Amino acid sequence: MNFADNILHFFFNLQIPFKLPKDVEVLDAHKRKDVKQICSSFYEKYYADNNKRHLLLGINPGRFGGGVTGIPFTDPIRLEKICSIQNNFDKKQELSSVFIYEMIEAFGGVSTFYKKFYISAVSPLGFVKQGKNLNYYDDKDLLKRIEPFIIDCMNKQIAFGLKTDVCYCIGEGENLKYLQKLNAVHNWFQRIKPLPHPRFIMQYRLKRKEEFIQQYVSKLKNLII
Repeated sequence: MNFADNILHFFFNLQIPFKLPKDVEVLDAHKRKDVKQICSSFYEKYYADNNKRHLLLGINPGRFGGGVTGIPFTDPIRLEKICSIQNNFDKKQELSSVFIYEMIEAFGGVSTFYKKFYISAVSPLGFVKQGKNLNYYDDKDLLKRIEPFIIDCMNKQIAFGLKTDVCYCIGEGENLKYLQKLNAVHNWFQRIKPLPHPRFIMQYRLKRKEEFIQQYVSKLKNLII
């Protein structure tokens, strides 16, 4: 199995092995036939090899990005216009996806970037509560229940052929703190380096967007030299 095969097998067999807290629903696009087809097209296009890659880890998929397309930080617009994968999803943008794909373009484009990096999330499945995105760490009950699932997902993804010298954590607050706590026990990565979350940049630091893009590109290029 190549890298793409491993990813697709992983995503298509994800399931929450615990009862969700009250009012919390799981966001799992991969159960849908159209999403499976799109994911297959995407990963077979960019990951059908045996390259070892570095990992970038977000929090969990959101309603307008990975929660729709099944591909982390990839909304339907970026999927079609930048990745050249036609889709029938509602063409709504996700702010994080806008930033990530501008950064990828600055890095050298999708083909160059995805040869070297794999993007996932601490929780590969997303959550909603009362119709709004829910970060896994924002509900104390969910956080308590989800840990074995997160550990299992990390172990499976590392086995794809990920480089473990450095992992980049997308999010400098609770996501980083939680990942560091788990890594101290499981020793997945030698180092975990934080990156500011695209949502924070696009909402609160938009005027400095180019500066943050260059920060991402510089850190990621230094990693692979």
